[in-house]
Amino acid sequence: MSGSTVATTKHVQLRGGTIHVVSKPETRVVVGGDPVLVGRDASCTLVLDDKRVSAMHGELVATARGVRIRDLGSKNGIWAGEVCMQEGYLAEATTLMFGPIEIAFEPAQPERLRLPQTEQLGELYGRTPTMREVFARIERSAPSDLTVLVEGETGTGKELVAKAVHEGSPRRDRPFVVVDCGSIPHGLAESTLFGHVRGAFTGATDNRTSPFVLAEGGTVFLDELGELPLDTQPKLLRALAERRVQPVGGTGYVPFDARIVAATRRDLSRAVNEDAFRSDLYFRIAQMRITLPPLRERVEDIPGLVHFVLERQLGASGARSAFKRIPRDSMAQLLRHDWPGNVRELCNVVAVAVALADEGGPIDLAAHLGIAAPLAGSGASRRWTMRALGGEASTELPYHEAKRAALDAFEKTYFAALAEKTGGNIAEISRRAKLQRTHVRRYLVTHGIRKK
Repeated sequence: MSGSTVATTKHVQLRGGTIHVVSKPETRVVVGGDPVLVGRDASCTLVLDDKRVSAMHGELVATARGVRIRDLGSKNGIWAGEVCMQEGYLAEATTLMFGPIEIAFEPAQPERLRLPQTEQLGELYGRTPTMREVFARIERSAPSDLTVLVEGETGTGKELVAKAVHEGSPRRDRPFVVVDCGSIPHGLAESTLFGHVRGAFTGATDNRTSPFVLAEGGTVFLDELGELPLDTQPKLLRALAERRVQPVGGTGYVPFDARIVAATRRDLSRAVNEDAFRSDLYFRIAQMRITLPPLRERVEDIPGLVHFVLERQLGASGARSAFKRIPRDSMAQLLRHDWPGNVRELCNVVAVAVALADEGGPIDLAAHLGIAAPLAGSGASRRWTMRALGGEASTELPYHEAKRAALDAFEKTYFAALAEKTGGNIAEISRRAKLQRTHVRRYLVTHGIRKK
């Protein structure tokens, strides 16, 4: 079960094909493992010059099930006969309507794609073909200087993909600089991205160097790129195109040499159609796309992921011992869970279960799942509650207040249980929680478990 063992699946059959405008056979495009974008934008793979076609109308990509076709929020839809397609698979010759344009799809013979045999790449783990397709795309893109867009839900491991791309590149010995676009304060996006000089605005008491300059020779990871303000996007596009930045308040430009990897949990192609994201920036960033599947779509990986996480926490021998202490029914419940927080949620579940388990006793992972469970009410009525270490998520509160309350309840329960098990020994709590002692003391004081 170790993440370092060799997996058995060595290849996958990709079922692709070709598409072309019916009235223009010369527009034929091959649909393979790289997504094919169809739309009015000049940078699309197949450009349809008609105002009734959206800028980024639809996307096609070869998979083991056939060519997956997806509508990208277009105004006039994708039609197959009388059926309006939001998402589906093409396995036979089909005529599609992208707005008023007739597109012919013809299937091709399945292509055998070899996959990496390892179950682990950097800090990523996966035995399923879907994850090893991700590994293959990382290995393909890493040696180049192509910009990479990593897509996936929250908690799927987008930053780990970015690190794997960096570590597999010739830039591995240079800096890996992270910019969280989702946490940039309103009005400070330009300063955060490009730096500023002292006195450029109120509060600019010192010079600030751009992360693109700090990463000289290395990689800049733009996390949650979809959150970047619209008015900052053309300035970022210009900086990437010219490979230089102008600090806010500065009079000159500073050149930089850094590779760009970006990540988003949003569907940027839909955002382009909604005028919430610039298409030219999208195509500049998405020279290579890597899409991470949600955990619910690769549940076969869960036992191996649990062992992988245990190994990171406890070492190889400790992981083997701890894995044997997980009850079968507990593991079965993990396989049925829908994992809204994806792999990050699984890591938290394992960490909490190990920390709260009795010495040598069973490690009940399922006891710490934040799963929705129906509670019987009067008559046929039912209400739903969130079970997370005994806490409830109130729907009477705004989202952020409810989240804070649930987190407070979790922290108090977690550290109170650790304090009881360790007799309040700060050093031992720190060891089990893998936190610095100063942080442990702060949590204990904050939640009234120990006096200041």
